[in-house]
Order: sequence, then C-alpha cells, then structure tokens
Amino acid sequence: TLDLTCRGAPCFAKFSEMEEMVNMEAEINEVQPLLLSVTIGSTYQFYFIGKKCEILQDMNRHLEAILKEKKDLRKRLIKHRCQESLPIEATYHKSIVELLTEAVTFIEKLESHLQSVRSIPQIPHMMNNMDTTLSKTEMLMIELEELTDQIVKWEELQKEVYSN
Repeated sequence: TLDLTCRGAPCFAKFSEMEEMVNMEAEINEVQPLLLSVTIGSTYQFYFIGKKCEILQDMNRHLEAILKEKKDLRKRLIKHRCQESLPIEATYHKSIVELLTEAVTFIEKLESHLQSVRSIPQIPHMMNNMDTTLSKTEMLMIELEELTDQIVKWEELQKEVYSN
C-alpha cells in the first residue's frame, strides 16, 4: 500500500519521468554503437565496391579497344614474322650459329633438367631410403666378414684333418 500511495504523489511523478528518460538514454547508448558500426561497414563496402567497379570498367574499356582492333591484330598474327626481322651483320653470323646450337642442346636437355627439378621434393625420402640401405649394407658386410673368417677357419681345419 505504501508503494501505491507514494506513486500517486506529484513528487514521485517527476522521479518516474526521470527514470524513464534515463532508461531511454541507456537504450540509445546501447543501439548507437551498433548503428555506427553498421554505417561504417556499409560505407567501406560501398567504397570497395566502387573501386572494383572502376577497375572492371577500365578493363571493359581496354577489351573493347582490343575488339575494335581485331582485324589489325588478325592481320599481324597471320603475317610472317621473317619479313619483319632485322638483318644480322656478317660479323655476328658465327655468334648466332653458336647461340642457336646452344639453344638446341638446352632444349634437348630441358626435359631431363625439368625431371631433376621435379624430383627435388622427393630428396628427403630418397635420403632416408639411402640411409636404410647403407645400414643394411653395413650389416651384410659384417656378416660377410664373419662368414669369411668361418670359411678360413674351416679350411685350416680341413687342412689339418687331411694332413693327419
């Protein structure tokens, strides 16, 4: 009953209005950073979309220019390049021939060089296999030495048996 009678009094009416205002300000303060972040995020997205659109428009203009020159490009591609080559002075003929022979040998060996480069990632595995093989070989050498010693001893025993 005390609470009911107190709320009706004019001095508490002002207090309840102030309480409502404080609650509303708190809600505004909670929502305001969210709105600000959404606004900033959409501004950045709009900016980057605008930049991408500009880049695409530039690329589109470039491709349109290439399509306009399509006939000229076809003519240039069909035309033989040897007609446009620069003459080589006679003093450089020997060097050009040597260069061409080196280029041919390089091209011939290119596949083996590429195979070597492709095998680089397998080197650690190959090294492990080599280490394993080396240890097995050492074990076989030790066994071979033991067998050799046994054979030599057996021969000596056979000689003694035949000599007796």
